[in-house]
Amino acid sequence: MSKFGWLLGIVVLAASFDVGPVVGADPEYDVVVYGATPGGIAAAVAAGKAGQSVLLVEPTARVGGLVTSGLSHTDFHSLESLSGAFLDFANRVQSFYVQTYGADSPQVQACFHGTFGEPKVNLAVFHDLLEEQASVKVVRQHRLASLAVSDLAERKHIDSATFVDPQGDVLAVRGRVFIDGSYEGDLMAMAGVAWRAGREAAAEHGESLAPDTADQQLQAYNFRFIMTRDESNRVTPVAPPGYRREDFVGVLKALQSNQIQHVFDYPSKCIFKAQTPALPGGKYDINDVSRSLVRLSLPGKNLGWPDGDQKERQAIFDEHLRDQVGLLYFLQNDPEVPGKFQQEASEWGWCRDEFLESNHLPPQLYVREARRMQGVYVYAQADSEYATEGTRAVFHKDSIAMADYGNNCHGTAHEGLRFGGKHTGEFYNPVPPYQIPYGVLLPKDVDNLLVPVAASSSHVGFCALRLEPIWMSLGQAAGHAAALAVQADHPVQQVNVSDLQRQLHADGSATIYVSDVLPDSTDFVAVQWWAAAGGLQHVYPDGEPRKPRGPKLHGQYCEAAPGHAAGLDLPLDADLERRWIDLAATIGVPATALPEGNGKITRGEFIRAAAKARKTAKN
Repeated sequence: MSKFGWLLGIVVLAASFDVGPVVGADPEYDVVVYGATPGGIAAAVAAGKAGQSVLLVEPTARVGGLVTSGLSHTDFHSLESLSGAFLDFANRVQSFYVQTYGADSPQVQACFHGTFGEPKVNLAVFHDLLEEQASVKVVRQHRLASLAVSDLAERKHIDSATFVDPQGDVLAVRGRVFIDGSYEGDLMAMAGVAWRAGREAAAEHGESLAPDTADQQLQAYNFRFIMTRDESNRVTPVAPPGYRREDFVGVLKALQSNQIQHVFDYPSKCIFKAQTPALPGGKYDINDVSRSLVRLSLPGKNLGWPDGDQKERQAIFDEHLRDQVGLLYFLQNDPEVPGKFQQEASEWGWCRDEFLESNHLPPQLYVREARRMQGVYVYAQADSEYATEGTRAVFHKDSIAMADYGNNCHGTAHEGLRFGGKHTGEFYNPVPPYQIPYGVLLPKDVDNLLVPVAASSSHVGFCALRLEPIWMSLGQAAGHAAALAVQADHPVQQVNVSDLQRQLHADGSATIYVSDVLPDSTDFVAVQWWAAAGGLQHVYPDGEPRKPRGPKLHGQYCEAAPGHAAGLDLPLDADLERRWIDLAATIGVPATALPEGNGKITRGEFIRAAAKARKTAKN
């Protein structure tokens, strides 16, 4: 099959990844990943690239999580925040459009550097990524059934996992390191790791965005429909199972207010947020409208999801589908809907060439938040806020990923009527680009488990981590950490973070935001190493304005965040040179290996010389 042969039969390509049950002794893998979400895929690929044997187990029929189930309008703010696994993925999506339609085509422009891919294209790219790793095996439609866990003196160790397919066939495997890539943290919870669902009290982590008292409220879910107005590719929606007209008549009053001016629009005064610009092929990623009179997200209806069994989760899935598809069907067909709204709604439908196996509807619900591990480091609101001084966020020397999105919550409860009330617990908090420390991946007492998706965090902290590019960075870090743990034969908690950062930088993944030295730069590895040591802290003068985002490009997308450039071509002033010489000494770079400044060298020349000296010393 050609690289993009999925166009001839996507189901055939997906099936090519399955491996049947193994007869005889339980097979053993260096790394076992549960959940082929983007984070799980990134973990599997990274471990495979590091030379490990990997089994990636996905409970559903489709890999890719939400990125192949409707979330095609990727959440980030600046392109400079993208690196590593997600950047590789996005570049491949863009390459598909270039190869298929031409470099100057509307499709290439619409894909926005590969970050706005159609679900079917995203799926094909994930398949390509997995196929390239000969040591990575993928099993779909196998749910986690049980774990064998040894209780050692002061820790636990996962020995094996058992998975079951829809026919009841069992696959049992042993693994040296396990990675939980699921949105729900199912493997983590089964291993007995501490977790939470719900919100902490503000005082627990000192979070201004948290409530006064702890509760069980959970960020709301909705579907990310993929829709079109293109008649040649449009499928007319039908009433969902269990549809009842009386559930939706309340929206008629909302339509009479000035707060709803369109059924589909962006970013507000509408019912269905059609993310702009459109995806290639004239498709739209549909989302919940923040702070609107009518919402798609249903807080309170998802409380049973995190720890629910398959039956309970299916019931929640069905309720969300009935509500959101039912609302659209009502708007398109009910005789009491005002003509202008009904006409507009009727122009929209599902995409004929997407989600063929699930009647053109996304096969997964957007699980924004479920279980959250309570691990070695609990990521909280302060971790993505400004440090006391300077233009950067709080510095984490053990950072293994970075991002720039900010704390974002679509609401955790609802007051008033279904149509016309309001969500509570909602916030959208702009912050500077931030780092994520290794401890968020680590349970406290299981020595061979990493958790990059249901990562260790508070509710507010998780609202800054819960974006797919970030989960892919965390997954990539988990994959490389697993490989280092296997190679050294020691617990994941004992992985040398400097070695892990070195592997990540070599793999194109940034651990700190540097707006002018990106992964395709020959200086990327050296600058990331120097920045990880603290070299780019306070390089801007005291009193420099703090601006978390650059000038707007469109929608939520912006130019690079100000105050985060390395400025490699700038002269190295005397004060910064003194600080950098002192820093070099603390990380084993002798002063004799550094060039004399005297205002005659640049920052870049100093950093390159320091990196070269360090490399020579290690050899």
